[in-house]
This record gives sequence, C-alpha cells and structure tokens, in this order.
Amino acid sequence: MFQHLTGARGPGRVLPYLGIVRSDAMEEAQVGTIVGGDVGTSTRWKGPNGDRWSSARRRLARWREDSRNADQRLEEIAADHLSALHETLRADRSAFGLYDTACAAGERLAGALGSLAAEGAESEDALVARLVSEVGGDGGTLADAAVRRGMAAAVRDVRDMHPEMDDVMNGGGAGGGFAWDILCDLYQVFFADMVGEFLRAVVAEHVKLAVPVLIATDPEGRIADWVAEKVVDLAPNPCEESAEATDLAQAVDTAQSVVGAAQDPSTALSKIAESLVPQAVGKILGLITEETTGEEGAAA
Repeated sequence: MFQHLTGARGPGRVLPYLGIVRSDAMEEAQVGTIVGGDVGTSTRWKGPNGDRWSSARRRLARWREDSRNADQRLEEIAADHLSALHETLRADRSAFGLYDTACAAGERLAGALGSLAAEGAESEDALVARLVSEVGGDGGTLADAAVRRGMAAAVRDVRDMHPEMDDVMNGGGAGGGFAWDILCDLYQVFFADMVGEFLRAVVAEHVKLAVPVLIATDPEGRIADWVAEKVVDLAPNPCEESAEATDLAQAVDTAQSVVGAAQDPSTALSKIAESLVPQAVGKILGLITEETTGEEGAAA
C-alpha cells in the first residue's frame, strides 16, 4: 500500500494548489516557528517534551544509514516516536491540538465523499488541491499542516492502489465519479498518513537542529511511511462497515439509525464515514485500544 521504509518519498514534490515545486525542507522550515501550536513567533519549537520523546530522539541521533541493521533500527525508532505520541495523547488528549483537528478534518472528508462519488475530479492535481483546501483548511498549527500533508499523501497512495482512478480523471469512466471502494480507501488512508506526516515534522525539526548530518538520508520521510503503514488498518473502512449489513437497504437503515436520515447509497456511506470519525481518530492516536475497549466492556 505505502512505500517501504527503504524507499520513502522523495525530497521534493509538486504542490499544484500553490503552483510551485516545493521541497520537504522548505515546508519543515515553518515548523521551527511553532510554539505550542502557534505559527509566527520568533522562538523555535524544540519538539515535544517528556522521557519517551527524549529517548526516541537520542536513538535517532545515534542512527546512521550505513550502520549494521540500519533499516531495522530505524523501524524501531519510528515505533518509539509513535509510542511517544500515543503516550502523550493518553495523558492529555488536547496535546498538540491533534485530536480535535483530526476529528474536524475527518468530518470534512466524510462530507466530501458523496460529491466525489458523483463528480470525480479532472486530474490528480485538481483532486489534491480540492481536498487539501476542503479538508485541511488554512489553519497554522502543526496539526493543521499534518492534515494538509496527510491528505495530499493519501491521494497519492490511493492512486497507487487504484490505477483505475485515472479512467475517471481522464474522462474514461462511465459514471463520472469515483467508485466507493476508492473513496473508502482514501478515507482510511488519510488518517494513517496524517499521523505519519505529524511525526515527520517532529523528526525533521529534531534532525535539523541536533543531527544535521542525517538530513541527506531523510529519516523523517522513512519514519512517516513506516508509521502510516503501521496504523492504517486501525482506521475503520466505511465500505467494510456498510458491507456488514446483508443488503444495501440494511446499510441505509444502519446509517439512518446512527446519524439521521439518508436518502441514497452515497449519502448512507458518507454518513457512515462521518459516524466512524471518532473511532478512526481514537484508534490511530492510541486512545482506543483493545485494552481500553475491554475495560469499558468489563465496566458495563
């Protein structure tokens, strides 16, 4: 689904919604002005605090690409950063503003799925531009930036998964819109890529400040890819949730009972996607686990 850790995304990419080619380093430079989530201050943000974060940073500082078992060690470092993020959010759900920002973005994405099923998009650039704008907004926090970059990455990843997207974007599709299996994958992959992009920014800032020798090896991009691949299956897929009903009528009834009236399959799936947002965000951010659901069941 995603590029492997040893083949991460390149250092530059086209940002069609800005009309420029922009390097990851240029975008990461903005992170240095973030303090407590606000952009535009003169004090550099030194990254998250805490023992788990410090341990992950120390391991990264010692990592070298040409060392023995370098790929395995980088995967372990990626896991350390993901664990640090989960631990931080369990202690304080409001940390980084990530939970609320992700929930709001997920709801906006769910709302956009129906029109994409009907209209599609004329090109990948147009699809990225639309979704980055509609889902990501123009907020200036690190979480907002992770949403925008995660949305763009999700479009690229899902296009790799579904080459048939080109038929719709090139006008070759019969219906004019994207099939729901594509849109459901886009929904699921978005949450994973968002977390990966958040940690990419955290790692990139540490590398730039403390371990500049690692800049050329792009550990942050490789960590982002590993994290996204690791958590993607935690996010629910609206189509799979809908398929649990015995037929389409039951799927519509399910959407109606959960989130209100639904008039057609596209509306039903959009509503199901919207209802799944708290679960998706909770799981990818480590707030909902098998342990927590088991405890809730025991308490009930």
